[in-house]
Amino acid sequence: MEVLRNDDGLLEKFGQTTFTVAYPGTIKAFHWHKKQDDLWFFARGRALVVLYDLREDSATKGETQTIEASADEPQLILIPKGVAHGYKALGNEPVHLFYHTTESYNPADPDEERMVYNDPVINIDWNNYN
Repeated sequence: MEVLRNDDGLLEKFGQTTFTVAYPGTIKAFHWHKKQDDLWFFARGRALVVLYDLREDSATKGETQTIEASADEPQLILIPKGVAHGYKALGNEPVHLFYHTTESYNPADPDEERMVYNDPVINIDWNNYN
């Protein structure tokens, strides 16, 4: 399966690709970036992806969006800089996530701002999703 090409125009530039695994019920949320865009691809399992728009100049500022991602229905999820994001691994099998970014990770200057997983502004009840 072809996932991403350099002529797709989805990322303004390529920084790196990272692979991570999350086990059923695991919640990884929330963080956002000032400099980088993310492009997510779930290669195994199912996940609830939650996005919250923090961008001042955005028509969707302050809105929460949920996406049920699944390896059975492959898709790329573009997460622009300034959009808080997180996910919960659903079902009974681990989630395998590849994420492509426009910046390489720099441990001396990480581009990552954090929010708590149960932030009342985002208002997501993770317990409603299994």
